[in-house]
Amino acid sequence: MSTSGAHMDFTNAMSYGDYLHLDDLLATQEPRSSQHDEMLFIVIHQSTELWMKLVLHELRAAVAEIQRDNLRPAFKMLARVSGIQAQLLQSWDVLSTMTPADYLTFRDALGQSSGFQSHQYRAIEFSLGNKNAEMLRPFAHRPDLHEPLQAILAAPSLYDEALALLAKRGLAVPNDRLNRDWQLPYEASEGVRTVWQAVYGDTARYWDLYELAEKLVDLEDRFQQWRFRHLTTVARIIGNKRGTGGTAGVGYLQKALAIRLFPELWQVRTAL
Repeated sequence: MSTSGAHMDFTNAMSYGDYLHLDDLLATQEPRSSQHDEMLFIVIHQSTELWMKLVLHELRAAVAEIQRDNLRPAFKMLARVSGIQAQLLQSWDVLSTMTPADYLTFRDALGQSSGFQSHQYRAIEFSLGNKNAEMLRPFAHRPDLHEPLQAILAAPSLYDEALALLAKRGLAVPNDRLNRDWQLPYEASEGVRTVWQAVYGDTARYWDLYELAEKLVDLEDRFQQWRFRHLTTVARIIGNKRGTGGTAGVGYLQKALAIRLFPELWQVRTAL
């Protein structure tokens, strides 16, 4: 006997809403003003934080697989991160439907809160190699956030682990790139470029390392697109005003665009 369309009683069973804790999740949108567009602003930023949680989950797992020289699962995880970045790029299109006049109706309600204070975004930056100890300062009052971020700052980045794998495979990665202060930002190395050039020059021999390189390029490419859309969206909505929380706004974002996370992977294209 078919039960299609029959009423289901979830009194004693876990429902979709129970599994996802939707009552809690959907109760966290609390506008500080009566303005219509503040809900858009909250939902965009909360959904971004959820996506960033997944990015960190995937990056941690990818690093662990690279450390084990088990690249096929790492490729899937890095591809997933790039896919998430594509979703985050789309979010700027939605946020851009808010005009400067719309934003000004509730901007004062934000107080000193700023995306600059996102600990997950900072963890992603550190994990990808954009290390800067000064960026820990906004979290000094929260040991539960500061200590994990300090640990990520002091650990090898995704790219550092990729270079360590190249060395394990017998490629001549310079020792000063393998043993350094991980808290400092990575600096490009001619020796590392030469190693990547060897990988790109003999893809049949180094196919999985070549694929790893391209997955990293995909990731940085999307990250740069995200930064650029962040810049243009901020410029579109607040122009050159300072950001909430005292940040430099567009000026800060322009400087971020100049950062290369995996510099030799871009340099090698010219050298080939």
